[in-house]
Amino acid sequence: MPHLDPPHTSTLLLAVLPHGGVAYDVRLRIEFDGVEHVGTVWFSDGTTDALAMPDRGMLPGRTPEDVHRLARALTLDELHARLQRALADKRRFLRLRHQVDELLGKVRYLNQVAVSMKSGVLDADAAAEELRSTEAQLHDLVARVVASAGVEERRGRPPE
Repeated sequence: MPHLDPPHTSTLLLAVLPHGGVAYDVRLRIEFDGVEHVGTVWFSDGTTDALAMPDRGMLPGRTPEDVHRLARALTLDELHARLQRALADKRRFLRLRHQVDELLGKVRYLNQVAVSMKSGVLDADAAAEELRSTEAQLHDLVARVVASAGVEERRGRPPE
């Protein structure tokens, strides 16, 4: 039976960039969107995952290794440019944004499991258990989203 990885299949530390007196961890997160693997570069000062700032540029690949290769090929100047772009983003509700991104990833995963189960690619019992588990995670996440709604964070405390 094929195994479906959850939405965030891997996270890789690419670099630590100093900027404005803050050392930003630069991480690559890879998701499978049902067609290809897509990498997003995230920046954090290491204080909390919930305040991580994503770069809006994507790194697509046929495999996670393809995405890793693209990310590792980014120069420090290119990573600095991506950090500048992420910092210039005017979002104020960073924690909420992070949670909504996570919510969408889990919904995509839920759909991927359901479609695979209905098409016979996954064992019905195992897939049904995975659906129940993902549903419980979604309920927990929605509670966190409600608590984060309307809460502003300052960019001076970067995300992961």
